[in-house]
Amino acid sequence: MPEPRDIATFPSYRLPALDQDFLLGDSMRGVRFLLEYSKAEEALRAWQVRSTIVVFGSARVRENGPGPQARWYEEARRFARIASERGGALRQEERIRDNVIATGGGPGLMEAANRGAMEAGAPSIGFNVALPHEQAPNAYTTPELTFQFHYFAMRKMHLAMRANGLVVFPGGFGTLDELFEILTLRATDKSPPVAIVLFDEAYWRSIVKFDALVAHGMVTPEEVALFRFADDAEAAWTALEDQGLCSIRR
Repeated sequence: MPEPRDIATFPSYRLPALDQDFLLGDSMRGVRFLLEYSKAEEALRAWQVRSTIVVFGSARVRENGPGPQARWYEEARRFARIASERGGALRQEERIRDNVIATGGGPGLMEAANRGAMEAGAPSIGFNVALPHEQAPNAYTTPELTFQFHYFAMRKMHLAMRANGLVVFPGGFGTLDELFEILTLRATDKSPPVAIVLFDEAYWRSIVKFDALVAHGMVTPEEVALFRFADDAEAAWTALEDQGLCSIRR
C-alpha cells in the first residue's frame, strides 16, 4: 500500500493568489503587467492626479558635480518648484491636481526635480524601475506616490499617459530613450499634444544633429518643431506655456 500523502502541502493546492511560483511564471506575465498598471493607477487616482509634468535627466548628475552639473541640478530643482507652484499641483481646495512633477524616481536630475516640488509643498511622483545599479528611490518623492516597476514598458506607459509636459535635462541612453519615445508618439499622433522642452540647447545640439536629420529627410521640419529649447528654469516654464500647457487636459 502506498503511504498516504498530505495533499495540502503540494504546490498545486495553493491558492493561486498566494502561489509565488505560479505568479512569477511565464504564463502569468500578462497578469503581472496588469498588476503593475493597476497598483500605480489606483494610487494616482486616490491622490486626484489628473496630469503631470515629466522631468527626465541623468541619474549621474550631482548637486556639487563638475562642469555644468551643479547648474543643471539647481535649474531642475528650481523648475520643479516653479511648475509645482504655478501648474496646479497645489490646488488642494479643488482636490484635482494638474501638472504634478513626475520623474523616474532615482538620483541625479530626477532627485533635483522631486526636491523642488517638495520645497514648494507639492506632491511629486517617482516611477522607479528595478535595475542592478544607479536606481534607488530618492528621498524627495511623495512616499504614497513612489512606485517600483519590473517592466520598463509599464513604467514608460505611466510616465506618458498623464503627461501634459515633458522637460528633458541632459542625460544619456535612458534619457534619450524616453525623449525619442515621446517624440515618436507625438509625430505619429499616438498621443495627445504634449509640450516638450529640451534644457540646455548647446548640450542637445552637440549630441543630436537635428538639422542633419531634416537635411537627410529622416524627419520633417514640423517634427523638429514639436519641441523647444530653454536654458534656465523660468524659460523652461515659459516654453511649456507657449506650447499650450495650461490648456491641455485629459
